[in-house]
Amino acid sequence: MQDKNSEKISFTAGSVKKEFSSEQLTSYSGLSVTSDFINHCGIYRRLEHLFPTTRHNASRFSTAQILSSILLASLCGVHRLKRIENFTFNALVARLLKLPKNIDEDTIRRHLTGLGERGARSLHELLLGFTGMQVSRCGLSRLTLDCDSSTFTVYGNQQGAEVGYNSHKKGSKSYHPILCFVTEMKLLVNSWLRPGSAYTSNGVCEFVKETLAALPQKVEKVFFRADSGFFNGGLFDLLEEGKHEYLVKVKLKNLKDLLAGQTWQPIGPRTATCQFTHQCSGWRNPRMFYAVRIIKQMVEVDYFGEKQFVPEYEYFCYCSNLKGLDALQLHSLYGSRSESENWIEQTKNSLCAGKTITHDFWVNDILWQLSSFAYSLSVLMRYRGDFWVWRQEHSTFREWFIRVPGKVVKSGRQVTVKMPKEYYRKAGWRDFEQRITTTMTG
Repeated sequence: MQDKNSEKISFTAGSVKKEFSSEQLTSYSGLSVTSDFINHCGIYRRLEHLFPTTRHNASRFSTAQILSSILLASLCGVHRLKRIENFTFNALVARLLKLPKNIDEDTIRRHLTGLGERGARSLHELLLGFTGMQVSRCGLSRLTLDCDSSTFTVYGNQQGAEVGYNSHKKGSKSYHPILCFVTEMKLLVNSWLRPGSAYTSNGVCEFVKETLAALPQKVEKVFFRADSGFFNGGLFDLLEEGKHEYLVKVKLKNLKDLLAGQTWQPIGPRTATCQFTHQCSGWRNPRMFYAVRIIKQMVEVDYFGEKQFVPEYEYFCYCSNLKGLDALQLHSLYGSRSESENWIEQTKNSLCAGKTITHDFWVNDILWQLSSFAYSLSVLMRYRGDFWVWRQEHSTFREWFIRVPGKVVKSGRQVTVKMPKEYYRKAGWRDFEQRITTTMTG
């Protein structure tokens, strides 16, 4: 029975006045801490030293400011030169980089084009040296390097964009970068941007040699892991000479015929393994091969007029110099490298690597390097700050820590970013900020 004193709750939608009058607003409050971390690492100073800019009457920005704005834009998920121009309108970005005004698109393109191949190579050496030295923070003398390649499609006539293997859009032009991660830290330690027609193994020996040279001296041994694109005798020679270990998937035209002639040991009702030595053409020495054979399904065939069911196999074969592990254990160990594919996708999608493209190859190379380095900075900052934050993807971290609305307020000589008082992640935000600040002052 309805209470006589009860009243119905009425609802009428409200209306608010709209106007564009607020100033000094930002949607990236977390950049205040992120930029402090980058500054603490000496990145801004190194860029200024590497690319000194002579001020002329028409010059208002240094090359270091432009490169830094691209770096911060990548961390915020901003790509394309026009959007980066709009990004530099942001009040906090302007304060952090001390910009007298926003950097227009043409200025960004002109500075990057002026750097050319020489500037791209110098930037690569700087970033490679920095990320290589950061590996010492994991405190390990033995590391795992996961190498892989990726493709990203482009639309147009950009330099170096050529038709090659492209699983996403066959027949389209693309770039084919190669990347190497330190697995224990999830750190992208080295990457090369290559034309789309480059085969995966092109230049891998030089790439790995460069990566190994960048690692700190305390790293005595490396475990190298990669897919079949890195099945290269010269690469194995290089790793063996350095007394490193490797696990690489085998790629041979006659692989199935080679495996069919081996003696298989059953490991359960559907699985069998084998191991053998084999010397490929052009190799100096034979090497150990380990294979796993799994029954996919039973197929009906006609055998001399009689119907029979025969197994259809799926093969996995690896070349490795690891000791004490059988084929099944190596197969499981190889499967662990799949996480590096997620890191590549984060680099490309969350940090926008390869999404800002011009017609100049070396400009594209610089843009690729800065976005890839932004991934490494994100991982490194979270690695220093908090284990659980480090385990997050960058897009998750960006949404709750970097992309926080706020207002930039200057009082006296102090600039403050005022964020929402009731921000739902305030406690976590403050905790992570304090941890990062401690690592910078400790």
